[in-house]
Amino acid sequence: MRVTGGEPCEIRGAKHRALIALLATAPLGRRTRSYLQTTLWGLADYDSGHQNLRRALSDLRKLFGTHFDRFFHITNGDVEIDLVHVTYIGDPNAGPFLDDLNVSAREFCSWVAGVHQNPRQVLALYQLAPQRTKGHARPRITALPLAVLGNDPNLRILADWVAEETCRSLSRSNLLSVISHLSSCAMAQKMINITKVRNTLEVDYLVTGTLRRQGSEMIADFEFVDAANGTILWNRHLSCPADQFTDELQGRLVNVIQSIGQSIANSAIECVRDRPMPQVADHDLVIAGVSLMHRSPMRDFISSRDYLIEASTRMPKSPDVHAWLGKWYVLSVFKGFTTDRAGDTQKALDCTARALDIDPRSSFSLTIDGFAQNNLLKNMDVAEKRYSAALDVNPNESLSWLLRGALMAFQDDGAAAIRATQTARKLSPIDPFSYYYDSLASTAYIAAEDFTNALICAEKSLCVNDRHLSTLRTRTTTLHFLGRHEDARASAQDLIRRHPGFSIDEYKLNHPSAGNRAGQRVIEALTASGIHEQNSKITRRNMVD
Repeated sequence: MRVTGGEPCEIRGAKHRALIALLATAPLGRRTRSYLQTTLWGLADYDSGHQNLRRALSDLRKLFGTHFDRFFHITNGDVEIDLVHVTYIGDPNAGPFLDDLNVSAREFCSWVAGVHQNPRQVLALYQLAPQRTKGHARPRITALPLAVLGNDPNLRILADWVAEETCRSLSRSNLLSVISHLSSCAMAQKMINITKVRNTLEVDYLVTGTLRRQGSEMIADFEFVDAANGTILWNRHLSCPADQFTDELQGRLVNVIQSIGQSIANSAIECVRDRPMPQVADHDLVIAGVSLMHRSPMRDFISSRDYLIEASTRMPKSPDVHAWLGKWYVLSVFKGFTTDRAGDTQKALDCTARALDIDPRSSFSLTIDGFAQNNLLKNMDVAEKRYSAALDVNPNESLSWLLRGALMAFQDDGAAAIRATQTARKLSPIDPFSYYYDSLASTAYIAAEDFTNALICAEKSLCVNDRHLSTLRTRTTTLHFLGRHEDARASAQDLIRRHPGFSIDEYKLNHPSAGNRAGQRVIEALTASGIHEQNSKITRRNMVD
């Protein structure tokens, strides 16, 4: 038995587990105190049983903390568990009911034996919550060679090449597992059997379509398919002059690749919101957690942690899952959301350490550890070593390029920062949190004193996530140094409205670049725009005026 959501915990005591089992199988989740005392501690000593039940409930209250009263309702006569919060998982046909629970009380053993003789009384409980589908940390996807309309052998070569380029672009994402192009070629047929493709390649999604020549145009039609049920999630139509097809394909594929990433993210979020947690596939938990972590509403950010914690519980040997959870804690601290800065800082470092213990050469885990070292501990030298190590392992690790660019900007190397963030964008056209790339690109341009491009990137980022604190700072900074002082003050007011706890002192204390020229530039702009050191009272008064 375990508690999920927030910090997961196991219920280990035999009598505590037996108590919850009795309540969870009772009509309406309710048993009388006398029944529980007799069943778990026997008839010999009523007072002793009464005290033991009180002690067991007290133990559970300590374990559940402030959530105890949400799960349990206690009166002088009854104990009730709220069945809304109970999920039954496993296979009731896989073994005898509670066979591993070592409770020797005679009445409890008799109750368990009665269930063994008539298991139908618990089968109905499991029908409410079918066993979850086990899976993998990343959704699996492949692109089949496009079908060719006609017998032109050159078109067949191009159709195969399009699928290969699609697989190559998809493989740059650390959120997807891409089945190799050679494997997908073996499944290419005029009539695609989706069930056969799904079972043979074990994919969750596939890309298919057709390629044809029409006059002087080359036309490619793509379909993105949910392999579980064959549903076409969307289709895209691309056309360009035939003599320019090979040169233009890569640029035109960007829209297709971005649409794939967004569809997978949306599908995962819909899944976690519509189903009980045990019924959500592992990869949907990870994708939903990562996607919601980078969305604007606070409730999305908060809920994303629950999904990532559940994923880390299910997949304790996956370094990526622990690294993503570590990133959540970094963002919680760096964005000022946390109420326990020291505690969440340690949790971030614990997560990245666990990820690197599992796989010391995980480029993604090295990257997130560098992120924590830089943004939480201001250990820029250590962060640079982590990013370099990540890129030695995988030169195409886009997030490492991006965060390395931010590090270069914090160290006032604007030209290097721009090169790194541009490389990151080229390597990762699929990420569902593109606003983050634009935000750090804006930071890089500020370090190079290119305020025009910095503002373009900041505005583009804010169109997707208008609450992102870093982007609100960079927009205010760029407007100030472009001489648009009224707009800069309006931007500063918007920042304070969305983040009323922000102050210059907070920035000086916690931001890794505060002592460098890049940070001093931000402080100058924010101060001139009406944000003050200790608090933002003047700015808020200006908003009222």
